[in-house]
Amino acid sequence: IVHLGGVEHLSDWAEDVPATARLLAERFWPGPLTLVLRRGHRVPLETTGGLETMAVRVPGHPVALALLSAFGGGVAAPSANRFGSVSPTTAGHVRAELGDAVDFVLDGGPCEVGVESTIVDATGDVPSVLRPGGVTREDLQAVLGRPLAVHPTSQVRVPGQHPSHYAPRARVVLVEPEKVIAEAERAQDLGHQVGVLVPPSFAAAAVKAHAVVTVPGSTAAYARRLYKFLREFDQQGCDLIVASLPVEEGLGLAIANRLRRAAGPRPAE
Repeated sequence: IVHLGGVEHLSDWAEDVPATARLLAERFWPGPLTLVLRRGHRVPLETTGGLETMAVRVPGHPVALALLSAFGGGVAAPSANRFGSVSPTTAGHVRAELGDAVDFVLDGGPCEVGVESTIVDATGDVPSVLRPGGVTREDLQAVLGRPLAVHPTSQVRVPGQHPSHYAPRARVVLVEPEKVIAEAERAQDLGHQVGVLVPPSFAAAAVKAHAVVTVPGSTAAYARRLYKFLREFDQQGCDLIVASLPVEEGLGLAIANRLRRAAGPRPAE
């Protein structure tokens, strides 16, 4: 993803920007929205992996914006984690995972949104969501005045579409909300060290498991803390995590997407 310091720089880096893309950029930038557009001549093919499209966004954090302003150009950067693993939401997560592989970590505090940006393919006449994220589909549709399709896979290569992604070391199993506690206790009885994400509607229930987290009732709070929960289960020695999907509305769509990827087949499986 190429990160820019402001929407006014978009035409310097992308070509043939549709009116719908400009509308979304003007409404949601700075913020957690990434647009897939035709690359401009300033963007080398090495940056786009040989593609004629590029992903671009203007981050909302003041420290990131100050860095981009001081640099005076676009910065192409991936997530600060190993491929396929849980995304970092604090500078401590970055340092713990990457260690001496990076010389400096710019600490702007914990991520405010938690899940990654929404990625919208704006290369054609009809935009579509390639990865749900911090800007909800409902908010996008309200601005565009039309429904938006969500494509879990796409011909356009973008972050987060590998079958296994955002995954902790522990295996993730997804069940219906009313079955989470029973499945967690069954696995614990079989000898697993189980971490369980208890749905808010079952918060008062006692659970026999190695590590128990009650999911926040607010999807914004859940999105902000999801990766923290997954990392903590790993740190506590869990080998299995039992969870359920939230209602796939608002930020719940992004949370469900991340949990499905975390539960996806691992390369070694």
